[in-house]
Amino acid sequence: MKDLAEIPVNSERTVLVGLITPEQPEDKAQEYIDELAFLAETAGAVPVKTFFQRMPYPNPRTFVGTGKLEEIKKYVEDNEIGMVIFDDDLSTKQVSNIERELQVKILDRTSLILDIFANRAQTATAKTQVELAQYQYLLPRLTRMWTHLERQRGGIGMRGPGETQIETDRRIILDRISKLKGELASIDKQKAVQRKNRGKLTRIALVGYTNVGKSTLMNVLSKSDVFAENKLFATLDTTVRKVVIENLPVLLTDTVGFIRKLPTHLVNSFKSTLDEVREADLLIHVVDISHPNFEEQIEVVDKTLSDICEGNDKPMIIVFNKIDAFTYKPKDDDDLSEAKRENMPLEELERTWMSRLGDNCVFISAKKGIGIDRLKDIVYQKAKEIHMARFPYNDFLYETYEPLDD
Repeated sequence: MKDLAEIPVNSERTVLVGLITPEQPEDKAQEYIDELAFLAETAGAVPVKTFFQRMPYPNPRTFVGTGKLEEIKKYVEDNEIGMVIFDDDLSTKQVSNIERELQVKILDRTSLILDIFANRAQTATAKTQVELAQYQYLLPRLTRMWTHLERQRGGIGMRGPGETQIETDRRIILDRISKLKGELASIDKQKAVQRKNRGKLTRIALVGYTNVGKSTLMNVLSKSDVFAENKLFATLDTTVRKVVIENLPVLLTDTVGFIRKLPTHLVNSFKSTLDEVREADLLIHVVDISHPNFEEQIEVVDKTLSDICEGNDKPMIIVFNKIDAFTYKPKDDDDLSEAKRENMPLEELERTWMSRLGDNCVFISAKKGIGIDRLKDIVYQKAKEIHMARFPYNDFLYETYEPLDD
């Protein structure tokens, strides 16, 4: 968190709020709030303080307890804070109660992610997908937007103005959702035709947690200039490039990154993007091995892939990226306890469960160009096997394409 004295007054200062529960212990809660801070910074906010509270479950009225909310309120008032972000989804009632108490903008994790997506969307397809997700998020929260009508009483000429307006807005939003779904259905058909017209080339999709270096790796393998930045969700639009590895042409796709607690309706909105993953012949799962909890990120991606690919039985190469940024803390000589992941050098870490992956695993630095030749060799062998299994009597591809110059 940044020092308040170093932050310009006109910056959108924010505080972050998380819970420590039996299902989410302190170390996990801290990791999630660190990720929330990164999300806030990506959206343009400046996190200045974090509040935690230990509770068995969220308070159904205000998420945190009354005392903690008073503590947050005092800090917000004393330090000119304009926004409070909560690390879990808030109900309409919770947002209304918290706003009434704190008198500042209130966001939850989903609304923050939607804001980032809206800001990052560049193409018409991505903008349509994000708009649909925003309306689906907004629909059940309409009641909160009309609380100013609660003071009006019934009687002649005053029967149900608030309800009427809410129903009107709900109908408008439902119509808009229906229209956007129709537009996306048309986009899906166009994308399906595009994928069908790509011929017999093997399709490879880059997947992984957000900000693990997929776009950087895409640029290295395809010698293109896909936008890459050290921020979450730098890539929303699917990018497809034809790449020739040795003498074999393949189609390489860069996809949107996954994240914990990714809203379901956001996943559904990005169906056309995720169809690239569903129809890929080979997945390259990029992992940031320098991240302290990369193994949990792998689990998040695997679960998401299992959901969208109906079991995810596609062949996969796991690429451990950012080895140039990998660090560890050696154990003290008198420490006889079992070594943990944070105590292992990279060479020792490679001999753990990763060693059982064999040729389905490679360690690289896309930024430094380390291990790229090894990755190309593995991709070539996998892609060749896929092509030969599909077209056992067609080997013209291996004769007509010259190797790509390095």
